[in-house]
Amino acid sequence: MGLFTRNFDKPGPGVSPDAPRKKGAARFFEILGRDLSTIWLAGILAMLGGLPFAAGVWFAIETHSLVPLVIAGVLGGMIAAPQIVGLNDTILRTLRDEPGYWWETYRRTWKRNLKQSLLPGAVCGLLLAMELFTLCHIDIAGGQVAVIAVLIALILLAGIAQYLYVQVALLDLSFAGLLKNSLMLFLGYLPRSGLGLLWQLLYWGAVALFWPISGFVLLFTSLWLPCLLSLMAIYPALEKSFDIEKKIKAIREAQLRGDDDQ
Repeated sequence: MGLFTRNFDKPGPGVSPDAPRKKGAARFFEILGRDLSTIWLAGILAMLGGLPFAAGVWFAIETHSLVPLVIAGVLGGMIAAPQIVGLNDTILRTLRDEPGYWWETYRRTWKRNLKQSLLPGAVCGLLLAMELFTLCHIDIAGGQVAVIAVLIALILLAGIAQYLYVQVALLDLSFAGLLKNSLMLFLGYLPRSGLGLLWQLLYWGAVALFWPISGFVLLFTSLWLPCLLSLMAIYPALEKSFDIEKKIKAIREAQLRGDDDQ
């Protein structure tokens, strides 16, 4: 169930609503200076949620087994999805400078979006697992076309997924509706989609290139860094498409009026 269908927050620390928002690197470091601890915690939870997927896919690749691969992709994706949605929700809140107590808000968001996140997690997890398995079993020297095809599939999946999990946190839609919106947003705002995707590719490319040394860096950057950079790139597209902040303001005012009437 999406953000716009239930009580979304409680008062807490934040920033002045009249303060002009910074942009680019200044905005990035402003967010880190204010909300790094909560973003890091949400990122660690997302990374822990993704461990069963990573372990299962690694086992399937090492043993060349398809059955463990399918199980790891579907079940691992379902386990990881609620935490990924929680991370996206946490970052969305800090991008719109929304006040709130993080843990209480995170738990409520996790429970609210649990069921809706499972199918996207299963589908994306299975596709990602299959793509990684195929990439690791292709003869690179003799199958260059196949390698390129798998890499394109990985890029498209990452580009669409950056909109998919965000919408689970924001909207109450069927999976078909979420997928349709994600594809339209990805293509309709291609420059911003490409920038968000570029940050993800650079991050995970660096992790793969410098592995296992980068494993220690993951303890700090986990999943939050690529998610934050990606959402900073696509947030204007989300705001333009869904008018998020105006709707949240209307919800807040309605709640305040209800409190005054009691």
